[in-house]
Amino acid sequence: MKKNILTFFFSCLSLLMQGLPLPAVAQARYTVSGTVRAKRSGENVIRATVAVSGQTVGVTTNEYGFFSLTLPEGEYSLVVSAVGLQSQMVAVELRKNLSLAVSLEEGATELKEVVVSAADRDRKLSGVQIGTERLTISTMRSLPVLLGERDVLKSVQLLPGVASAGDGNTGFYVRGGAADQNLILLDGTTVYNPSHLLGFFSTFNPDAVRDLTLYKGAMPPQYGGRLSSVADIRMNEGNNQGYHATATAGLLTVSGEVEGPIEKDRSSFLVAGRTTRINAALHASGDTTINRNDIGFYDLNAKLNFALGRRDHLYVSGYYGRDDLSVYNQFGLKWGNGIANLRWNHVVGARLFSNTTLAISNYSNQITGYVNSSKSPYTVDASLNDYSVKQEWEWYAGVGHTMRFGLGSIYHTIQPARLNAPPGTGLNDTTYQSRYGWENVLYAGDEWKATDRLTLSYGLRLTDFRVYGGGNFYHFDAAGNAKDTLHYRSGQPVVNYFNPEPRLAIGYELDDQSTLKASYNRNVQNVHLLTNSAASFPTDRWTLTTNNILPEIADQVSLGYYRETADRGYTWSLETYYKLMQHQIDFRTGANPELTDMVESELLYGKGRAYGVELELRKNKGKLTGWLSYTLSRSQLQIGGINDGRWYDATQDHTHNISVVGIYKPNPKWTFSADWVYYTGAAISYPSGKYEAGGRIVYYYAERNGYRMPAYHRLDLSATDELKKKKHFSEELVFSIYNAYDRLNAYFINFRQDPNDATQTQAVKTVLFGIVPSVAFTIKF
Repeated sequence: MKKNILTFFFSCLSLLMQGLPLPAVAQARYTVSGTVRAKRSGENVIRATVAVSGQTVGVTTNEYGFFSLTLPEGEYSLVVSAVGLQSQMVAVELRKNLSLAVSLEEGATELKEVVVSAADRDRKLSGVQIGTERLTISTMRSLPVLLGERDVLKSVQLLPGVASAGDGNTGFYVRGGAADQNLILLDGTTVYNPSHLLGFFSTFNPDAVRDLTLYKGAMPPQYGGRLSSVADIRMNEGNNQGYHATATAGLLTVSGEVEGPIEKDRSSFLVAGRTTRINAALHASGDTTINRNDIGFYDLNAKLNFALGRRDHLYVSGYYGRDDLSVYNQFGLKWGNGIANLRWNHVVGARLFSNTTLAISNYSNQITGYVNSSKSPYTVDASLNDYSVKQEWEWYAGVGHTMRFGLGSIYHTIQPARLNAPPGTGLNDTTYQSRYGWENVLYAGDEWKATDRLTLSYGLRLTDFRVYGGGNFYHFDAAGNAKDTLHYRSGQPVVNYFNPEPRLAIGYELDDQSTLKASYNRNVQNVHLLTNSAASFPTDRWTLTTNNILPEIADQVSLGYYRETADRGYTWSLETYYKLMQHQIDFRTGANPELTDMVESELLYGKGRAYGVELELRKNKGKLTGWLSYTLSRSQLQIGGINDGRWYDATQDHTHNISVVGIYKPNPKWTFSADWVYYTGAAISYPSGKYEAGGRIVYYYAERNGYRMPAYHRLDLSATDELKKKKHFSEELVFSIYNAYDRLNAYFINFRQDPNDATQTQAVKTVLFGIVPSVAFTIKF
């Protein structure tokens, strides 16, 4: 089977690389290729459009600003345009292959940047990919903020088909998928926990981010590893024209960013950092019950960018962040991410672009606890590491015909827990078994504009996942009891899984103002997060596919209709989807997965389904811009051993989800914005009975997720005053109100015995935020 699929894959790849056949007598054709950059910063421009004036022929730049356009011999005027930058006309005489370096000036005012940014949503009509959303940093900066801090991932939660995981949580659900079913990439490298301070802030410093693209429908074959979505976040490259700095002070955080040339026009650097001011306030207290506690985080982004000639470019980027939440002599919790990558771009020829990536990703957490009266704490450490290499090519076969193909390899290691217990705790040092997996990927995809109105995108991704030993592997009976134990030495193969992932998208332009799209895609996931509560926690356990935990598989079909007005002032879209998921994971009732080598004995497996309709209306032009989105959806699981095998609502099931966003810019000095969100409360389990054990009340649950938390809704407001704005200096003051009408939304619900009636149980709502005003001051020079 595998051999047949591989043979088919390479046969298709060989056929596609031959390109489209030309007539026996054909006019000579040449290629104009090159890069598009922002003149002021020297940074490459993502998704700039290079079009032939007066024709419907054009291309967009890739993630590194490269383009390639093959045309018949002749003279042409190329129009180069991009979001927030002034368009430029370039005359070319195409008698041979040409290489261009185009630099675009900034837009005249910030007002134009916001207007054009909204109009960029026209790609929903022209692009073939369904369910793709793009947010530029200018749009993110216009939205209300929490505690004076702009947040990249909270901006994503305002998009159709995306639901927030709750207050103080940067986790999000896409089209009914769980939070771990989203692949979050920073410069192409996986970030496993995107939250600071238990989700109050995301790990992404807005000063270091330039662009975010969310794929939630038709996923291009170069992406994979998760069932629901890919959030592809790109860092700034660093200004190679001059030195610039930004500093921001909010109520709880301070941040700064510095960038500039190492060698003008050829290399640059960027460094950005953030930290909290909470610890300084705590430690300044004269109360010893306060000043010995720690609540805070810090992070650091860095990037180096080198042009090694006209054909080669080298990028080195990294991120490191840590959180510390500790209550003296009671408990402690630390967690953080660290990533580093090296990328080499090489222009192989006028129509072939290559990108090579080496990357490391680490996520770790540590719990500190105390046993009885012991003064010596014990610690439990866990970690996850990815070591990856990837080689990608883009081949521009002809006008409207672009191929992507490549291969990659990731070596995963997971250390689920290491207990370090000093004398006096009554505990023993214990190291729990690590798990090792090797994931290899081969893919090819082709985007082809078959006619003036019909565009096809098709591809195949092949995933081979191999589990390796270094410990015991178990086989369990239906009740979760181990019936067999096998020991595998380090590096010894245990089991492997091979999965093809076909991708297909079709776009048909009904007329100049409307498009119809359809897609099918299969995704496979081999890294899984095990969480046993409604609210995710930094210590939730990651695990790999094993002999018991099978790869999660999702098949999704989508259909979309998109329309805009003649002046592009308004756009609206309607998308619907149906997704079937295999090998879904949930815990047994009463499971206790903490500190065990046999966590799989606590798991049950089954299938899932998610379906819905997404409606969006956007206003793109004028002083008032914004959007309204409504999602009607369901997400359910069917797992043997839970609810007698009946379908039940998943935790991330939100039937109704509404977002309303407005951005009003009456003049270049002031920007006002507001957003209102509403969604159905999360599905939760209520106890059906209780009993006493060891002097405490224990609840049991007859039905999983049979009840709902109260509906969630809130209004956020923001006003931004550009105090000073000159060519090389600006000041900005942001006033914001989070949850303006003080809605007491439930963060989670606990249960306790009614103090007035021991036979009754009370549901107690925990609220994280009421109304939260904030202010932040930013200076740029």
